[in-house]
Amino acid sequence: MEFTIFVVEDDHALFEALRAGLEAWAFRVTKPEHFDEVMHSFLDEQPHLVIMDITLPKFDGFHWCREIRSVSEVPIIFLSSRDHPLDMVMALNMGADDFVQKPFHTNVLFAKIQAILRRTYAYSEGQTDVLEWNGALIDLKRGVIRRSEEEADLTKNEFFLLMALVKANNTVLSRHDLIRKLWEDEQFVNDNTLTANITRLRQKLEPLGLADGIVTKKGMGYMAITL
Repeated sequence: MEFTIFVVEDDHALFEALRAGLEAWAFRVTKPEHFDEVMHSFLDEQPHLVIMDITLPKFDGFHWCREIRSVSEVPIIFLSSRDHPLDMVMALNMGADDFVQKPFHTNVLFAKIQAILRRTYAYSEGQTDVLEWNGALIDLKRGVIRRSEEEADLTKNEFFLLMALVKANNTVLSRHDLIRKLWEDEQFVNDNTLTANITRLRQKLEPLGLADGIVTKKGMGYMAITL
């Protein structure tokens, strides 16, 4: 299994040194495209572990730790030159798994990473529990979708339909395929049942401004689009 490490570090030289070392240990290393879009990159990459500096452009590492913890239990290691005990206490209270002070010994950091990965993924797949779609967050555990301050609670069928369409990634799914995916014994389900579920799903997406994200392709089926 290849583990992905998401490094949020604005010191380019240090990032390159970390990437070289981690890749030598067969890790895949990624970083945010922009420091004001850390969550967007995090959700796209769905990493197995995050290495986070505290002092960053735009927002500090504590801010991004809170944002990540609101949607994921992925391990987070803070890497910082700050040496005040309160910084370490604050980081750990926010849900960080470890705090490594700069300058650090590379082998010690890598040993900590290996230990956390073993401990975290011995019993789980380690993927984030949230998907992003049109600026909304789809909570896979709770079966809800939220955008800004609005949240829609979906039934099992509505949630399944939304996930099937979003995961199809701008590809049309036929009515027959959706019925077959949603109901194992399709002989007891008619076409109107699917239509009713799609209608209710759109109604719940309306307050979030996402009803138009589910489009009907006449004679073909349905598709989730990027607005």
